[in-house]
Amino acid sequence: MIRSITLLAGDSPHILRTGARYMAIDLRERIDTSPMTRFQWGAVAICVLLNVLDGFDVLVMAFTAQSVSQEWGLSGSALGLLLSAGLFGMAAGSLFLAPWADTIGRRGMILLCLGIASIGMLASAVSQSALQLGLLRALTGVGIGGILASSNVIASEYASNRWRALAVSLNSTGYAVGATVGGIIAVVLQNSYGWRSVFLFGGVCTAVIIPVVYLRLPESLDFLLARRPAHALARINAFAVRAGHQPLAALPAPRQADDSGPRSGVRVGSLLAPRQRRSTVLVWAAFFLTMFAFYFVTSWTPKLLVEAGLSADQGITGGVLLNLGGIFGATLLGALSARFALKRVLASYMVIAGALLVVFVPATVAVVVAFALGALIGVFVNGCIAGLYAITPSVYAPSVRATGVGWGIGVGRLGAIASPIVAGALLDLHWSPTQLYLLVAGALVLAAVAVGRLRFEAHTADARSADTPASVATH
Repeated sequence: MIRSITLLAGDSPHILRTGARYMAIDLRERIDTSPMTRFQWGAVAICVLLNVLDGFDVLVMAFTAQSVSQEWGLSGSALGLLLSAGLFGMAAGSLFLAPWADTIGRRGMILLCLGIASIGMLASAVSQSALQLGLLRALTGVGIGGILASSNVIASEYASNRWRALAVSLNSTGYAVGATVGGIIAVVLQNSYGWRSVFLFGGVCTAVIIPVVYLRLPESLDFLLARRPAHALARINAFAVRAGHQPLAALPAPRQADDSGPRSGVRVGSLLAPRQRRSTVLVWAAFFLTMFAFYFVTSWTPKLLVEAGLSADQGITGGVLLNLGGIFGATLLGALSARFALKRVLASYMVIAGALLVVFVPATVAVVVAFALGALIGVFVNGCIAGLYAITPSVYAPSVRATGVGWGIGVGRLGAIASPIVAGALLDLHWSPTQLYLLVAGALVLAAVAVGRLRFEAHTADARSADTPASVATH
C-alpha cells in the first residue's frame, strides 16, 4: 500500500498536474455557483466606494465651474476646455494605462491610479491658473480611467454567476451616489471655504482609501491563475480560505488561452485577433453610442428643457432628477440580471431609454409628466452604462480582460467627448430639442443591436450568466 502511494505520487506527475488543474477549475466553479460570502461582498463594497470617489472626482469641475470662472475671468470656451480636460484624461487612462492591469494586476493598477488621482486633486487645490488646473484635471482623469476599468473587473471576477451583474451595477450606482452627494458637499464647502476646498476634500478622501485597498482588496483570482506572479499560490489560497473554500495544493498547468503571447506589455492587438475582432468591434460600438447618449442627456437636458419652454429652475430640477434616477437604474438592472439574461436586460434598457427620449420633449407641456419622464430616463440611461460595465468582462479571457474593459471604456469616452461637440454644432444649425433627442434615441437603438449580437467565449467564467438567466447558469 505504501509503495503504491509512493508510485502514484512520485511516478505520475501527469496525474498530479491533472489533479491541480481540476482543483483550480473546481475553485473557480465553486466561486461562480456558491452563495456570496461576506468577504466577497466586502471586496465588491470597496469597488463601489472607489466609484463613489470617482463620481465626485469626475464632476468636481462641474461643481466649481462658476466660482473658478469668476476668480480667473474665464471665457465660455476656456471653461468648456476645463470641463472636458477630465474626460480627455479618463479616455487616456482607460486606453493606455488600464491595459497594464493585465500585467501588473488589477489591485496594483488601482493602487497606482489612486495615487495619481489623489495627487491631481490635491495639486488642483493650489493651482494658480486655468492652464495648470486643466493639466491637473487631465492627470486626475488618467487615474480615474484606470480605476474604473480595474474595479469593474475585480467586482465581476469575485462575484458569483447569480450576483455578478448586480455587483458590477452597484459600481455604477456608487458613481451616481458620488456625483449626487458630491454636489451637496461641494455647495457647503464652497459657501464656507471657497472652491479650492472642494478639490482638497476630494484629494484627501482619495488618498485615505489607498490603505483600505492595500489591506482589504484582494487581487483578481483570474489574474493570479493566468499570470502567476510571485507567491500566486499563497495569495490564491489566502482568498480561498477567507471565502470558505478548500485551498489548492499546487497551481494548475496554464491554460493555452491564458498562456499565449507575451507576459508583459499592453496586448491591445489581441483584442482585434480574428477570433475576437467581431466581439471587440461590437463592444466598442455599444460603448461609443451609449456614452454619446449618456453624456448628451446628462449635460444638455437642463439647457434643452429651458429651450423647450421650461424655466431655468425647472431645467435644473430635471437634471437633478436624471441623476437621482441613475442611482436606482443601475441597481434595478443588477437585480433583474440575477433572474434574466444580462444581454437581454441590457438591450431592453437601451430600447426603453430610446423610446422615453422620443416622447420627452413633447411631454414638457405638462411639467409633472416631464419630471417623471426625466427620472425614468435617468433610470434607464444610467442602467445602460452599468450594464455595459457588467457585460464586457464576459467577452474577454482573463489574461486580456482589463485590456478589453479599459479599451471599451476608452472608446466610450471618445463618444462622451464627441457628444457636446456634435450637439453644439447641431444647435448652431438650428436643430430643435426634439430632433436632438430623436438622434440620441437612434444611437441607443443601434447600441441595443450591437449588444444583441454579442457572443461570449466559453473560456470566460461569467459568460453563461451574461447570455443565459442566472437561475439556469448557476445549476
